Amino acid sequence: MNDRAHPSVIEDYLTCFEQSWSDSSDPEKVRFVVLDCETTGTDPRRDKLISIGAVVVEAGEIVLEDSFEVLLKVAYNASAVTVHGITRDQAADGLSETEALTTFLPWLRDGVIVGHHIDFDITMINLACQQLFNFELRNRSLDTMALTLLLERDGAFKEQQKIQSFSLDALCSLFKVTPHDRHTAGGDAFITAQIFLRLLRLAKRHGRANLGELCEPFKTID
Repeated sequence: MNDRAHPSVIEDYLTCFEQSWSDSSDPEKVRFVVLDCETTGTDPRRDKLISIGAVVVEAGEIVLEDSFEVLLKVAYNASAVTVHGITRDQAADGLSETEALTTFLPWLRDGVIVGHHIDFDITMINLACQQLFNFELRNRSLDTMALTLLLERDGAFKEQQKIQSFSLDALCSLFKVTPHDRHTAGGDAFITAQIFLRLLRLAKRHGRANLGELCEPFKTID
């Protein structure tokens, strides 16, 4: 399979980036796509996508009616698949990677991808896109862990005890988010979206007023 298989899908997706978000974009006007992927493991060289779940955050709200979830057809492995609550029948009845991604890309468009340790999720999707269509995602991305670290440096948490962990579960505790449906793509995306809303409010309060300031990479100061 190559990029000739679904030329209109790929062309329409790439066209979205002719006029897209810039560093100066107002976060209130940006379409953020809060994303989570479940996979058969943590090695991109050999593991595969199991599911993709995402929900949109726009104008300071989670837009539940603008969400996405797809289950891919995977070889059933009890240790790798059941942790995500997926049955043998569900694993067999999922979509192929081609079907899943040609459904996902028109929904994703040029949304700014948000997630916890999001580089891994993007790497997994990119590997599939490379193999199937010979291209990679063009979307900007924002890691909720990096944004939390930036805001800690900004002094956003100075009234609280020093944050000991920046895991998704630790951020749920920090922001009092109930981790419902943990370890499912849709569930983790919704959890992350709730955390992201709280981070957006803190970012605005601490002077991070545009997209570039939210997406600033976190670098350790020597």
